[in-house]
Amino acid sequence: MNAIPPIRVIGGGLAGTEAAWQIARAGIPVVLYEMRPHRLSPAHHTEHLAELVCSNSFGAQATDRASGLLHEELRQLGSLVIQKANEHSVPAGGALAVDRAVFSSDLTQAIAHHPLIELRREEIHQIPLDGIVVLTTGPLTSPDLAADLQQLTGMAYMSFFDAASPIVVGESINFEIAFLASRYDRGEAAYLNCPLTQEQYLHFWRELCEAEQADLKDFERETAKFFEGCLPIEEMAKRGEDTMRYGPLKPVGLFDSRQGDFRLPENKSKRPYAVVQLRQEDRAGQLWNMVGFQTNLRWGEQKRVFRLIPGLENAEFVRMGVMHRNTFINAPELLHSTLQFKQRPTLLAAGQLVGTEGYTAATAGGWLAGTNAARLALGHSPITLPPTTMMGALFDFISSAAPKHFQPMPPNFGILPELPHRIRNKQERYGVYRDRALTTLSTWMAQLHLAA
Repeated sequence: MNAIPPIRVIGGGLAGTEAAWQIARAGIPVVLYEMRPHRLSPAHHTEHLAELVCSNSFGAQATDRASGLLHEELRQLGSLVIQKANEHSVPAGGALAVDRAVFSSDLTQAIAHHPLIELRREEIHQIPLDGIVVLTTGPLTSPDLAADLQQLTGMAYMSFFDAASPIVVGESINFEIAFLASRYDRGEAAYLNCPLTQEQYLHFWRELCEAEQADLKDFERETAKFFEGCLPIEEMAKRGEDTMRYGPLKPVGLFDSRQGDFRLPENKSKRPYAVVQLRQEDRAGQLWNMVGFQTNLRWGEQKRVFRLIPGLENAEFVRMGVMHRNTFINAPELLHSTLQFKQRPTLLAAGQLVGTEGYTAATAGGWLAGTNAARLALGHSPITLPPTTMMGALFDFISSAAPKHFQPMPPNFGILPELPHRIRNKQERYGVYRDRALTTLSTWMAQLHLAA
């Protein structure tokens, strides 16, 4: 019997570390490439694998929270990263936070001493053309490799300061105020519209202009640039009182049929002064994106100011607006939910590069990409997780979202399939989502003979 050639994993972040471990766990040799310390990225400071460059927190631990549910799914699936996070946790209220130096050092030692893993400290400039490859180079992919990836896919992908809009849970929107309509009633009513009076608009505009912005990192501040087609909403507001009303908040052609026909002269006074539109983000209509609300405001400020918009006074945000240097592929165009490239099934990708957000989501992607790379090497079919699990829903979302508007997504309950019966209490609803996910995962693992 011929020996199985090593699988190559490029990038030693959370996703790459997890992928390499899962491949080796399946009995397959793996070569993990990490360019540090020979070449540092602008955000890293050490040569350790899985270095946490931002917060030291993996998010809430409670399993009725999205991040906590994802933690538990990964624990049951035998994630090395989550195991080490648990071992090196530090007090952080209800969050899973770690001693970052000890955490990344221990992970590095675990990888370096595994008999089936070879850790190579060298930069990869081009994606290997042969064999099974897992790409986990993250949001700071080196320029040469980023250019090669762009050439391989034939698609321009994002590598700039990305100002993304917040996403709101549909159940938290006040539908007594918000109404479905398309401009001038053209085509299907595809947008949710939140109308503002002149008084409401001016109050919102003043608060937006005065809201506090988030700080950029040094390496981001040096190269930051805004694109006119993707201008942060607060920057637009500062250009003048009416700038937003001639941009994303323009009210023309939008009518709430519940209030009568606004096109009639006698109803002119009922026409909204400005309108905030929300676009459906997922197939089920559970998530809504605030159109034109790319922003660099601090998250607390976003919640405070955006809840001044009529209809969003109780908005539940599953993703806040962000602005940061980012590199991610258009996953719905390029990837299956197995994290295989559609045009090359032996090439897989995971981590922030595929459009997931957060440490735990990167780890989950590493688990799936590594597991599927090993299965391919063994001649088995790749797997996907049930969509009722947080992991399954996340990778189903990034592979099936609308490519035109695709933006990175963190784990959240809004991407899970709806429950058979509506539960109004949020915490009770999340608990039912959790119970369904973990029960489904246990059954699925038993069927595949997977064990932690």
